[in-house]
Amino acid sequence: MDLDVFVTAHQAEWHRLEVLSSRRRLSGEEADELVTLYQRATSHLAQVQAAAPDPTLEGRLTTLVARGRSAVTGSRNSSWRDAGRYFTVSFPAALYRSRRWWIPIAVISLLASALVAWWVTTHPEVRDSLAAPEQIREMTRPGGQYETYYSDHPASSFAAQVWTNNAWIAAQCLVFGVVLGVPVLWVLFENVLNLGLALGLMASAGRLDLFLGLLLPHGLLELTAVFVAGGMGLRLGWTIIDPGPRTRLTALAEEGRATIGMALGLTAVLFVSGILEAFVTPSGLPTWARIGIGVLAEVLFLLYALVLGRRAAAAGEFGDVDESDRTDLNPVAA
Repeated sequence: MDLDVFVTAHQAEWHRLEVLSSRRRLSGEEADELVTLYQRATSHLAQVQAAAPDPTLEGRLTTLVARGRSAVTGSRNSSWRDAGRYFTVSFPAALYRSRRWWIPIAVISLLASALVAWWVTTHPEVRDSLAAPEQIREMTRPGGQYETYYSDHPASSFAAQVWTNNAWIAAQCLVFGVVLGVPVLWVLFENVLNLGLALGLMASAGRLDLFLGLLLPHGLLELTAVFVAGGMGLRLGWTIIDPGPRTRLTALAEEGRATIGMALGLTAVLFVSGILEAFVTPSGLPTWARIGIGVLAEVLFLLYALVLGRRAAAAGEFGDVDESDRTDLNPVAA
């Protein structure tokens, strides 16, 4: 392909497309002409990419095609309707579709934490290897570090700190999915180990009931969010290994958008758990009331994920962005 001849032959069409795509109002004939010129420019871009790649010309045509597509389809601004659709359709659908990942992860993680706690409780030598006896007593005594952790700082700043930390852990799980999910296993292992050690140390000090009274009001929802993030990260990693009937790039794009989109929903979930941890956990409410609030929050989340999510998934949703916002497949030359 002679690029100079190619550009000369189609320069007028490209200029006309640029003019039409910049106008706010078009007549019926101009709208038809715009669609035709947009389709031709798309074909021209594919021909250049296949036969005579030229960065300058490709860049010009890519920009022109993007402007033409925007003019043809119409631009759309994000609105509250998008946020409403995300939280009522996309997010619950993604939660439901990934339930076979995060529910087993939750069960396995909790059992593993219980096993670590039992090991620490029944083996004094394990406790001695973790820290000096006086340090362990300082952490587990009445008014010690485990107990005052929730009330040492102002509630509002503590909520922000907890929210940021947990959101970072969830984001790590989601992002690490692109490297086959292997680092996700390490994040989950650390979470299991820290929980098991805390349970074991408090149980060995005879104060497990107090610790559970402090953990459960916020921990149920918080841990569930981490398990969901871990499940989605591992699911994304498995998609790279086994994309199913889709091409690997298509599967990765679809699942990647759904996985990264989960960050917004999980941030909201962790915001709720952070509020519970800052304002309910250290409150003067009876233990049964604090735990009851935590259980209620967890039940509402599970109903949201498994009931509303099932309805959304049954309607054909899978957590991807709205179809109108998905990127078109690149054209190819015949």
